[in-house]
Amino acid sequence: MREYTYDWNPEWVNDESKPILKITKSSKGTFDWCPKKYQFNYIERLPQDQTEAMRKGTIVHNAREDFFNQFDIKKAEGLSHSELVDYCISLHPIDEYHDLYETMSVFEANRFLESKKDETLDSFLPPGNEVLLDAEIEIDGVPVHLQGIIDRLFIENGAYIPMELKTGLWKDYKSTMMRQEMAFYKLLLDNAPDELKVEKGLVPGMEMSHWGWYYPASHYVTVEPVKKRTETSLMNNLVKLIEAYRVGLFPTKFFAKTCATCSYFNICDATTGPESWL
Repeated sequence: MREYTYDWNPEWVNDESKPILKITKSSKGTFDWCPKKYQFNYIERLPQDQTEAMRKGTIVHNAREDFFNQFDIKKAEGLSHSELVDYCISLHPIDEYHDLYETMSVFEANRFLESKKDETLDSFLPPGNEVLLDAEIEIDGVPVHLQGIIDRLFIENGAYIPMELKTGLWKDYKSTMMRQEMAFYKLLLDNAPDELKVEKGLVPGMEMSHWGWYYPASHYVTVEPVKKRTETSLMNNLVKLIEAYRVGLFPTKFFAKTCATCSYFNICDATTGPESWL
């Protein structure tokens, strides 16, 4: 694969000696939220404050990864529900997020017993746990490097189902954002090289049939079939990202509550007046 960078110049598009544009799920999400924040964060690489939400997300994601790496199906098979919950809790660290770990432990205990009842324990653990994938594709005539870490990849009925963990509270308006993230994972999985999939323990050629997300703080989980219109919307948004590089414009999107807490507020157009917020 070629070298890649966020600090990309569209004049390099036909020069194979130059790096290509890097796009991750996170960078694409930042651009969708605010192109100016994307410029500050990814192109100019200005530091941003670590919020409590970011810290919590990192710690809980690490704990979730460790949980699936350590879970012993044979040991769990002989446990009652309460014992299973205790076992799941024991696989999590002791820190300030105990309530969240307890919620996830009850969820996993219930899911395990349901799998045991249905005789599907062979698919209880995800074959993909925090899977880093890379792929190169062409979008609107521009070669790009896609990269992302899929939280969990489960298999059901011979197809992949990615499950994304979120540590915040669920709100219905987040559905669009979540579907965009899932569509990015599908694009990444569809185009990652077979040799990389084998290296990661995945099956080349296996399709993604559904996607889902889990918000334990809200006791919310959903799984739905892949949506073609979301895949189309994703590609349109990626074209918008590339076009911003072409024209050299990363405009500010003003949202009063979120701008006020943004790390870049004091150097952003958002501080100069309403005419810059349009």
